[in-house]
Amino acid sequence: MTILVTGAAGFIGAYTCRALAARGESVVGLDNYNSYYDPQLKRDRVAALCPGIDIRTLDLTDRDGLAALFDQIRPTRVVHLAAQAGVRYSLENPSAYVDSNLVGFVNMLELCRHRGVQHLVYASSSSVYGDSATPPFSEDQRVDQPRSLYAATKAANELMGYTYAQLYGLRATGLRFFTVYGPWGRPDMAPLIFSRAVLAGRPIEVFNHGRMQRDFTFVDDIVAGVLGALDTPSGEPVPHRVFNLGNHTPVELEYFIDVIAQAAGRPAEKVYRPMQPGDMIRTMADTQRAHAAFGFE
Repeated sequence: MTILVTGAAGFIGAYTCRALAARGESVVGLDNYNSYYDPQLKRDRVAALCPGIDIRTLDLTDRDGLAALFDQIRPTRVVHLAAQAGVRYSLENPSAYVDSNLVGFVNMLELCRHRGVQHLVYASSSSVYGDSATPPFSEDQRVDQPRSLYAATKAANELMGYTYAQLYGLRATGLRFFTVYGPWGRPDMAPLIFSRAVLAGRPIEVFNHGRMQRDFTFVDDIVAGVLGALDTPSGEPVPHRVFNLGNHTPVELEYFIDVIAQAAGRPAEKVYRPMQPGDMIRTMADTQRAHAAFGFE
């Protein structure tokens, strides 16, 4: 029985492939190796974390290619982590998010439906909470006021997943990831941006004049949550659930920068800026539901 992991060369995807293979699963991955950030980093990540995994180069918008892959490997479960990421990038390149996160997600739903996939686990995002929820964010809070197109596409994914569960009985689970960090992380995320700036002696832009908090969550904890959710499909009449995966301990970005500077033994030059469009001031996960369902810590 094969598990398909999309976005397999991505940060969370490569670690997920490694964890699944380590427990003896048959894993096939796919990734389009796009240029949102250096594709060579993705290849190096795969070589370091999951060198023995069969990863196909394929785009989510390629319906025929996806259908051929499903027919060839016949996956019983799918971990769908491929998406166009980045809140700020979505302000400049909206069509990339529509293609990957909406059209691509519908393609995956259709293939899972028609090829008899037993369980689809897909990546949502903490950004869905936007302006409509109050920390700590819990899954029963509203998510109808997103602050970016990226967040809107992730909220739409959850509605689509629910619809396919309700109409066709497709077991689907959405996971709202909170600011994931760790080795081989994405270069557009705060940990690497701040670290490189400190080491190079470059100024760091600190938005909202330093009054920002993020619920940084280590990648191994996220992957443990992905596997826990994968092994625990919903048995409800409409088999769709959504879970937060986070550290539930937000950290001030200014303090985070100071910790990096201390570790590097170099000062951090901070340039304070107003709030950026699309950003959230604070994120904090309530993970009680994931803990109750599959022991997430």
